[in-house]
Amino acid sequence: MPVRIAMWSGPRNISTAMLRAFENRPDTAVSDEPFYGAYLLATGLEHPMRDAVIAAQPGDWRDVVTGLTGPVPGGRAIWYQKHMTHHILDGFGRDWIDDVTNAFLIRAPEAVLASYVEKRAEVPLDDIGLTRQVEFFERIADRLGEAPPVIESNDVLADPRGTLNALCAACGIPFREEMLAWPPGPRASDGVWAPAWYDKVEQSTGFAAPRREATIEDLRDDLRPIAEAARPLYEQLSRHRLTPESRS
Repeated sequence: MPVRIAMWSGPRNISTAMLRAFENRPDTAVSDEPFYGAYLLATGLEHPMRDAVIAAQPGDWRDVVTGLTGPVPGGRAIWYQKHMTHHILDGFGRDWIDDVTNAFLIRAPEAVLASYVEKRAEVPLDDIGLTRQVEFFERIADRLGEAPPVIESNDVLADPRGTLNALCAACGIPFREEMLAWPPGPRASDGVWAPAWYDKVEQSTGFAAPRREATIEDLRDDLRPIAEAARPLYEQLSRHRLTPESRS
């Protein structure tokens, strides 16, 4: 049976670099934010390249789920699915989540907010993904009887081999060295929104070195209450994060 990994992330969180790492494995197919079009269509929100995104993806969440639970592209052994948690709206079905291997990618909310407003001026709490991440984490942990895998973006940057090794072990797949480096440039698997968001990752050939993360003092005044509201959610997930020593 193929392993379907749903990686639940928020925006501005090395999620596309993680997609690159998994796509560079010869045994893995990848999907880039498959619910984005349905999310934009249902919410009416204005995002960069909105019309192109809606045209490129199914507009009904049921059709997205049918695709994600159908045959694995190329018959690969692993299917890595990059998801933004806030794309799963209240009216979208969740039962399919119980049939995949779920993992969570987190980043400090202050850093997410500082990065996100470079692309969009306004950002409500729900748009950075943590609210839904905690909801999904609790659902999955209750079903499994244990915490699903959680990785922190700066841990990946500080020790890519060790952190990805721990993630792969937790997901029941072997680690592969190919995950640590990839050719630069765009990918056919990238969402059509790549020109608006992926400029840095398209130049990358691997995970960048850790950088100083923004703190609440670095944020605009209007963003600080959002960071304060998000901080307990982040800390709830961070308590369960994998480290290189976590691998079996």
